[in-house]
Amino acid sequence: MAKRSAGLLIYRRSDGDIQVLLVHPGGPFWAKKDEGAWSIPKGLVDENEDELAAAQRETGEELGITIDGPFERLGDYRQPGGKIVIAWSVEARAGIDIATIKSNSFTMEWPPRSGLMKEFPEVDRAGWFSLPEAASKILAGQRPMLADLVKQLGAG
Repeated sequence: MAKRSAGLLIYRRSDGDIQVLLVHPGGPFWAKKDEGAWSIPKGLVDENEDELAAAQRETGEELGITIDGPFERLGDYRQPGGKIVIAWSVEARAGIDIATIKSNSFTMEWPPRSGLMKEFPEVDRAGWFSLPEAASKILAGQRPMLADLVKQLGAG
């Protein structure tokens, strides 16, 4: 069975336009990547875990804040590597200050084969993007989420 991740496509309306919140992965592999490197906040669904609960937990871990609903299921998206990402949309009811996000961290050997363990944030930054900007920033496998959000909001 394919691995499953769950996440939230958080959006806000600004001067009649829709903006979405994307996160940039932390760590050395992503440090110099920008276009096509950003993602919705998401993570693996634990065995027997409710998918929406996993999306909320992972978003909290990556942003350091709690996001309240209502949540609307966007769909299931097969990624190029085979993983399935289950996504919900949610409108940001309160202002989310991207400058104050606080992500959890992970540890890995860096540099490779050095024997040195180093800690990195899971997410090193977040940003609000217009839909055209988001389409160039987001991972290719997640781009269909943007079109589905437009359909869901009746903005297309």
